[in-house]
Parts: sequence; C-alpha cells; structure tokens
Amino acid sequence: MEWHITDAQSLAMIDREIGPTVFSPAEYEIVRRVIYQTADFEYLSLLRFSDGALSLGAAALAARSTLVVDVPMVQVGIVPNLQDTFANPVYCSTQTITRPQKTKTQTAWGIETLAKRYPEAIFVIGESQTALTGLVELIEEENIKPALVIGTPAGFVGADVAKERLHDAQVPHITVSGPKGSSVVAVAIVNGLLDLAWQAYGQSGTDAS
Repeated sequence: MEWHITDAQSLAMIDREIGPTVFSPAEYEIVRRVIYQTADFEYLSLLRFSDGALSLGAAALAARSTLVVDVPMVQVGIVPNLQDTFANPVYCSTQTITRPQKTKTQTAWGIETLAKRYPEAIFVIGESQTALTGLVELIEEENIKPALVIGTPAGFVGADVAKERLHDAQVPHITVSGPKGSSVVAVAIVNGLLDLAWQAYGQSGTDAS
C-alpha cells in the first residue's frame, strides 16, 4: 500500500496512544491498520488471531491462493493492492450465479458455492452474518479446509455466534470479538496482511508460484 505523509502521521499518533502491547509485531501491524481505518481504539482489545494465522495467511497469499469474499465492498477494497503484489484471483459471493434458495440468503449460497469450488481458498467475510455461519458449518462438516478465514461481520446474535464457533474450528482465522465489525475492518486486515506478505516474499524476489 502506498502511504502519504498524513497516513504516517496518523499511524504515529496511534502508536503513541496505544503504547506497549502484547501483540507480536505482525499482529500489531494489523491492529493499527484497523484502528486507523475505523478511528476506533476498542479494536485493540477485540481483534483475535489464531495461532499461526498471519504466517499461514501470508504464505497463502504469496502462493497466489484464491480469495473468496462476501460483498463487492471487500472486493473493491483489496483488488488494487492484490494487483500490485501477487495478483491473486478474487471471487465475490454476491456476483456468483446460483440457483435461488428459500432457506439461504444470496450471499450465503454464493459463499457455499464458491467454497465447494475453492475449498482451500482464503475467505474474507466482512458483512454477511449468514455467509460466515454457512462457511463455519462447511468447516465443521470437514467439507472444506480454508487457508485462512477473516470474519468481521457486525451483529448481536448470528455473527457473534459464528465468530465463536470459528474460534473452535481447526483453521487459521482472524476475527473480531463481540458485535462489532464491518467490511472496512476486513479490508484493513487483508491489506495489512498483503503488505506483510509482500515484505516477506515479494520484495525478496521469491517465486511464490
């Protein structure tokens, strides 16, 4: 991501406000990106990373794994940085042609359809509670094994429950505890992870294909 001097100044202000943290340097980079994009310091205590989530996610990005997202806002927010780095393919659930389902939302059905096509993809669910719930069910049934799941939809019932179930799943994941979250948070996480992956793999000239 290309940074302007005002971006750097804002991040420096965030660093001063937060001070010492228990996060690893890589985790902290993601946390400060989310706080910068949301102007909400509460995310400092809400972001949760499973063991190895960042290293495994960065490796998957460098290997040009497919990304599956729930809404166009997430896709639009990450595609420019993907094009400048590893050029991973991205598919959006709401733009997937599926048969109408009375028991599922279009987004949830699109995620399920794409998950069956790309069972080892990186999944980014920024907005849809039902999409995250459906994805977790597929993981629990061992139908798919994602390289990474980023789940940040807001919600007081469905989304929070799905996030908690994801914590128990045996897949790398990054989530937001409680009812907070948004597509903006998901985009900030992906773009931060992309920069970390590019520093580790892309700029060294490593062939990640």
